[in-house]
Amino acid sequence: MASSIVRSTLLQTALRARGGATGSTVPKRNFASSSGHHDDAYETAKWEKITYLGIASCTALAFYILSKGHPHHEEPPAYPYLHVRNKEFPWGPNGLFEVKHDH
Repeated sequence: MASSIVRSTLLQTALRARGGATGSTVPKRNFASSSGHHDDAYETAKWEKITYLGIASCTALAFYILSKGHPHHEEPPAYPYLHVRNKEFPWGPNGLFEVKHDH
């Protein structure tokens, strides 16, 4: 029992001397990408501004394009060879999704 107490005391003393469990600091890891010393906050702010500018530009362009309107074409002529039906459909004279407008 006395030897285990002495052993644990020596182990604790050795750990304290090396900066072990209580006062240890983890060494900072240097990655290859961190060698340029870029300011991450500056880069983040820059890309945030670019993103907001892109959103505003796209919104303005879409508003301009959609506000111009579009041309309305005349009704195409009723050619006799269009909608040729030799036999009536089982659901009626018109197509299933076709609505015939009688003028």
